[in-house]
Parts: sequence; structure tokens; C-alpha cells
Amino acid sequence: MLPYIAEFVGTMMLIILGDGVVANVTLNKSGMKGAGSIQITIAWGLAVMLPAFVFGAASGAHFNPALTIALAADGSLAWSLVPGYIIAQFAGAFLGAVIVWILFKDQFDATDDQGTKLGVFSCGPSIPNMPLNIFAEVVATFVLVFAIKGIPAEAPAGVSNLLVFGIIVSIGMSLGGLTGYALNPARDLGPRLAHAVLPISGKGSSNWGYGVVTLVGPIIGALIAVGLFAVIPW
Repeated sequence: MLPYIAEFVGTMMLIILGDGVVANVTLNKSGMKGAGSIQITIAWGLAVMLPAFVFGAASGAHFNPALTIALAADGSLAWSLVPGYIIAQFAGAFLGAVIVWILFKDQFDATDDQGTKLGVFSCGPSIPNMPLNIFAEVVATFVLVFAIKGIPAEAPAGVSNLLVFGIIVSIGMSLGGLTGYALNPARDLGPRLAHAVLPISGKGSSNWGYGVVTLVGPIIGALIAVGLFAVIPW
């Protein structure tokens, strides 16, 4: 059970810190409102890195169904572990989003814009275009997984985690303005479900139609990354 617990708690922490920074800089009455995209991008990198330091040895610190599926596909993870990993990741993401809502409930109540509220929980495109939005997630997740696979196996765990931080920040600063760089179905769909079921005042639609982008794009991108990595004669 230890790997599943690690994936659950680690993903919960990721969402608390990741969705938390979005709430912190976008919701009315927040003390850091207006801090902007640079703070969000750096904080999301830290949100991945910090639980990775804690849970890397226990589960590999995936926190991402697309990465889990890709690593199973290339033989790095047993397929028998995949269902438990994915359930733990989605459950952790959902609980993390609930905690963010509780922490920022007064700020949610003080915010009228429905898009701002949904943006705390889930991703969205700057220009809605389903094929291009999916392609953006494919490319961004390809970069994420290909770069992770390229980290030398002999690298110390601390160095690997710092490199993952750099990968996330780089993707966010270069491609994040297209779709919000979900890179991770659990990161988007778990909090999106929380948005749908929580009694958030004046919240509006949860935009489930866009969930196709954050489900399909990352999985395709991750599978292409491990497939290409496997055939390169290193």
C-alpha cells in the first residue's frame, strides 16, 4: 500500500500548492492578488518538486496518470500497479482541491468572475481550438516525459528533483499561455470534479468539454516520449 499512499498524499500536496498559488494571485481579497504568471509558474514547479523529495523513494513520485501509463508502457513500472496509482492520483487531486477551496473560501466568496474561480481548479485555453489545444498538451507533455527519461539514472535523487522543477518551470514559461499546461489528467480532472460538486458561490460551468484536452493530450504526449526515447541509440 505504501506506493499508493505516497501517490495519494503527494498528488494532494501538489494540488494544494499548485491550485493554491493560482487562488493566491487571482482571487479577490487575497494578499498576493496580482502577483502574476511568473509566481504561478515558479510555484507550480515547486509544487511538483517538494512532494517528489518526500515520496520519490516510495512510489517514484509520478503524481500523474499520463506518466504512470507511459512508464508502464516502456517497462519501467508493472502494469499491475497502474490502476492503484491512477486511483490514488485522482483521489489526491480531488482532496487537494477541496482543501484549497476551504482555505480560500472567503476569497472565492469575494470573487464574482466565474472564469477566475474555475481557473483555480482547472486549465483552460487562451484561444479555444480543440485540435490545437490537444496538440499543445501533447507537445508540452512530450517535453516533460522525454526530459524526465533523460535524467541519468545515477543522478542523486535531490538533483533529479531539482531538474524536474526546472523542466516544469521551463514548460510553463514557454508554453503555458496556450492551455495552462495541464501535463497531467489528474491535475485537471480531479480539481475540475471538486469545482463541480463543491458549493462554490456563483461558480458557473465546470466546462467538462475541455476535459478531453487534458485527458487525451498528456497521455499521447507521454507515450510518444517513452516510445521515442526507447529507440534512440544512446
